[in-house]
Amino acid sequence: MRLKFVVGSVLLAILMTAVPSAVHAQVRVGVAIAVAPPPLLVYDQPICPGDGYFWTPGYWDYDYDAADYFWVPGTWVEPPEVGFLWTPGWWGWGGSGFVFNAGYWGPVVGFYGGINYGFGYFGTGFYGGRWDHDHFFYNTDVWHVGGGFHNVYNEHVDIHNDTHVAYNGHGGIEARATPQEEAAARERHVGPVAAQTQHVQAARSDPQQRFSNNHGRPATVATARPGEFHGNSATRSENNAARTETNGSRTENNGSRNFTHPKDLPAAERPAAPNTGNAKQDQKIQQQQQKLYDKQSQERQKLQAQQDREHQQLQKQKASDAKTQQLEQKHAQQTQQLQQRHTQQTQQMQQRSAPASHAAPSGGGKPK
Repeated sequence: MRLKFVVGSVLLAILMTAVPSAVHAQVRVGVAIAVAPPPLLVYDQPICPGDGYFWTPGYWDYDYDAADYFWVPGTWVEPPEVGFLWTPGWWGWGGSGFVFNAGYWGPVVGFYGGINYGFGYFGTGFYGGRWDHDHFFYNTDVWHVGGGFHNVYNEHVDIHNDTHVAYNGHGGIEARATPQEEAAARERHVGPVAAQTQHVQAARSDPQQRFSNNHGRPATVATARPGEFHGNSATRSENNAARTETNGSRTENNGSRNFTHPKDLPAAERPAAPNTGNAKQDQKIQQQQQKLYDKQSQERQKLQAQQDREHQQLQKQKASDAKTQQLEQKHAQQTQQLQQRHTQQTQQMQQRSAPASHAAPSGGGKPK
């Protein structure tokens, strides 16, 4: 027993030194996880249940006893103090695995890994509302408060971020804390309130929230109040209509899927014919487009073949459910990274294929 304690202490010390100093106060004690958390979900935000509630985004937590990720639904919570804002928790690479940096309440929103949780948390800063003396005012451009609220305003935030990566570093979001965000972590702050803790426990005990059961599609994705997983106000996966509604800062794509294997990905689209206004340039770009398309197709096939071999090896070994789940999570991570890389490459190619822009007028105004 003493040996286990010493080994555990040494591992924890190594892990803590690997995590940036700015977030030491947030790190939750636990063993580093070898497999990255699944992609974040995209869902409708329930209507705010009443004045004074604050939105806390949903995220993937980890049950060490079950060796399984589980989804904690986004929910509305009453802050512990007037003037406090919520800094969401986030997963980050700690050098030997992924560790969770717990969220906290404080007067300023700090660093949350650059993760795009949506609804005012687009990777850095906070756009959901602001305190005015002892009253919180809601920004209806990003928060769904419904009718009857007088303390509201509408401030458009032009944020375009389609990634749903749930972790920082090691192939995920490459973001670093600013001096201001580091200072926020050192200021006085408090951890989750009792209602949030109970909310997490309820998610942990619900089998439908576990990744091994839902494969990235938990039964309940958001709730109006903590713990209300099965009420009429809860946002359920089966009720999340497949539609896309974009208004700049807010993107709702509830029909989006988190793919585990390259063979599950939608068929790659052939790039549109270039139109730069230069025939020779168009021909050159078209050749580059075809080359990129062929390369991406080969990368899909190569990754799928690799994953198939790993599945076959596990079947021969008669691996446990826990190992099989870890492999599935690894494959989902690989597939997501491949899809994101291909999307970025295609977007860059499309920019080069766009028609030549016209020069701005000599007066300095924008082209019409």
